[in-house]
Amino acid sequence: QVQLVESGGGSVQAGGSLRLSCAASGYTYNPNCMAWFRQAPGKEREGVAAINTGVGITDYADSVKGRFTISQDNKSTISLQMSSLKPEDTAMYYCAADWATTCTLKSSYTYWGQGTQVTVSS
Repeated sequence: QVQLVESGGGSVQAGGSLRLSCAASGYTYNPNCMAWFRQAPGKEREGVAAINTGVGITDYADSVKGRFTISQDNKSTISLQMSSLKPEDTAMYYCAADWATTCTLKSSYTYWGQGTQVTVSS
């Protein structure tokens, strides 16, 4: 059974850092496209960062460029290093995965994790 499990969320003050991880399991072939999305209360889900794990190409939302870094730790795990966090980064963060020719935040993702909460206080 395909599973994505996120970890690393928590509470931090503005300006602080957090590192999220997402471990994928249950695949015969690991997905080449993995991403992070977030959803704050009362807001629509938005893409944060995506990575093509085959070639390492990344895609970021403008709101996190220069502050967040998505990376591949191993064949089945990705991370999101978040720095200079702002209160507006507060949200539930979800890991998503799929197989795609073009891997961006606009790609379609079939598999989703349960989410990990990130809270940034001012």
